[in-house]
Amino acid sequence: MHIRTRFPYDTTHEDVRIPLPDGTRLYARIWRPVTDEPVPALLEYLPYRLSDWTAPRDWQRHPWYAGHGYASVRVDVRGHGNSEGMPGDEYDATELADGVAVIHWLAEQEWCSGRVGMFGISWGGSVLAVDMHARAATMLAFVCRPPDPAHVGEGWKDMWCDRLEAVEPFIHAWLAHRTRDDYWKHGSVCEDYSAVRANVLAVGGWHDPYRDTVLRLVEHLDPAKVRGLIGPWSHQYPDRGLPPGPSIGFLQETLRWWDQHLKDRDTGVMSEPLLRSWISESHRPATVYETLPGRWVGDTGRPSENITPVTYALRGGPQTVDSPQHTGLDAGRFLPFGNDADLPPDQRDEDAKSVFFEFPVEDSPIEILGRPRVRLRIRMDVPRGQAIARLCDVAPDGASTLVTRGVLNLSARHGRDRSDDWPAGATEDVVFELNGIGHTFPPGHRIRLAVSSSYWPWIWPQAGSAGFTLDADGSFVELPVRRRTEDPSIRFEQAEQSEPLGVVHPVTLDEPRPERLVVRDVAKGEWRLEVDPRYGGTRVHPDGLEFTEDAVETYTIQENDPLSARTRSDWTIRLHRPETAWDARIETRSEISADATDFITSDEVVCKDGDEIVFHRTWERRIPRTAG
Repeated sequence: MHIRTRFPYDTTHEDVRIPLPDGTRLYARIWRPVTDEPVPALLEYLPYRLSDWTAPRDWQRHPWYAGHGYASVRVDVRGHGNSEGMPGDEYDATELADGVAVIHWLAEQEWCSGRVGMFGISWGGSVLAVDMHARAATMLAFVCRPPDPAHVGEGWKDMWCDRLEAVEPFIHAWLAHRTRDDYWKHGSVCEDYSAVRANVLAVGGWHDPYRDTVLRLVEHLDPAKVRGLIGPWSHQYPDRGLPPGPSIGFLQETLRWWDQHLKDRDTGVMSEPLLRSWISESHRPATVYETLPGRWVGDTGRPSENITPVTYALRGGPQTVDSPQHTGLDAGRFLPFGNDADLPPDQRDEDAKSVFFEFPVEDSPIEILGRPRVRLRIRMDVPRGQAIARLCDVAPDGASTLVTRGVLNLSARHGRDRSDDWPAGATEDVVFELNGIGHTFPPGHRIRLAVSSSYWPWIWPQAGSAGFTLDADGSFVELPVRRRTEDPSIRFEQAEQSEPLGVVHPVTLDEPRPERLVVRDVAKGEWRLEVDPRYGGTRVHPDGLEFTEDAVETYTIQENDPLSARTRSDWTIRLHRPETAWDARIETRSEISADATDFITSDEVVCKDGDEIVFHRTWERRIPRTAG
């Protein structure tokens, strides 16, 4: 990582409040180059609190862009951080309309050339909610954080209390919409790709659950306006140097994009292949990789002329797939951040709970790039169930590395916008895709397709599920096999950033919790997964703010009872300014269980100003299991 201190432009920054049409003001921080010439603006629009939570990350990139001649703007969503207004649901109509208003406001400023670009990751770059329980619990804790009196003044407490009265756990709406209805469609780009008229640089990582979006965008958008880039990364910006690497000069790469489309300079970005992808070489199973072996390749079309679908027929006749309910405990973290226990360990234990089929790799490597597809011929005697397919790279000594996976809720086999019970005793062919991947299987290894009927805690178990019969004859896996090419022209500069903010992480003598701990109660047949998501601990900011957060997630299930599934998340957050005695604390608890007919949710929030409880509320809901 290169820290850059000298730029083409000197820079300045200021905090402002951007007015919306209804009078609400959104809190923003603007870094600008020192120049009399109007410049394009770049917008990052998030609920994640620019004055504390994302501040370290913001200082890595916004000053860098400003130093290269852009007004780089970070804005907090309505009802979050130090922005006014009430919080709403994720990507609701108000949030989207506010974003449009912010873009217009930026374009009208005298220091702006009238041209605006947007960038983002996660909330700032996605369209759907994922990782249901953990994400909903996290957002409940996040939305309850107070505005900072250092930025909003003495009215912070009234502003906080008003905001808390508007809080509603996201999980209520998410569970109430069990099929792909208008609630989910309104924010999804795939409903109408033709509506996207902007130039789009879509970036993802093979260890990030959003990666398939990159493949779909380069496939469906105008190739004259889109380019895709997929590396080996987790859910992080590719310049941050977090595992797995290698990192790239992502800021330089995006600067080429901005200069091309916002300053009309020919930087060569549109001469790049439509999709640049990292193809990982075979690697041993591990929960973290500092750097993965592999190489960059380029494809000029999507689908690519370099890729041929190759079908591998399953063999062996009918087989029973009835996995224990705790199958999936070795799935790894849904949203990896580069922590030590994020990625899936050796899959041999998971494979043993599944039915699997193997295909030897003989004389030459088999390289895949894209989304594998399976067709499974299934007979089932109960109305509801699920099928999970994992593709693994098996070494000669038996070590099994997870390559990619996919899942189908069998009630959604005819479309995610509907729910169809399985006719008792019927046999049907179901087809679904696995997540996209770039991987090379070397000679002497085996390609393993493992099929299971459960995948806890990623997938909530179906009530009454009793597994299914898989007829191998008539089933297959289709791999996107890529002709091996060498593309030495695809290169990236060394990762660089602007000077860090200077946040300090105090040393503590406390023994840290394990990141992922699996506990088995042999007598009860119960399995418990305890997860510490490692969001940050205590951070001391240069302005004196002490920001502390701690979370633990617990997932419990009995190996033979799908109705025994339980989840719980506990969060504590403290914002403290010792010099002013400001001391705000948030404690939340979020739980989900289910019976045969309903999901049962319980959420509790306690907020304190010092020792004074300013807000305490508990929500209890029963939400019908309308689609499994």
